[in-house]
Amino acid sequence: MRYYSDLEIELLIDEISEAALEAIKQAAGEAAKATALSMLEREAAALREAQRWRIQAEAYSLEITAVRSNGRKNTVIGVLIGILGGLAVGIGGTLIISR
Repeated sequence: MRYYSDLEIELLIDEISEAALEAIKQAAGEAAKATALSMLEREAAALREAQRWRIQAEAYSLEITAVRSNGRKNTVIGVLIGILGGLAVGIGGTLIISR
């Protein structure tokens, strides 16, 4: 069995320490990258969700505009039918009474 001198042990400890520090630095760098990517993924998901809500709001706005337009058109038609019906009843009643 070979015995190592104190100097050899110190050199071995130094090499192991340097390798460990390098591994720690590399792991810290990878952790920072993972954190940044995770944040970017969350932000991308939030932007996709906001885009979905914007598209849905635009669709609702178009539906509301169409409903308002149809509502106005139906109101005008209803008013005209009411006026024409009133005129028909009024003229018909006048003709019946005047006979």
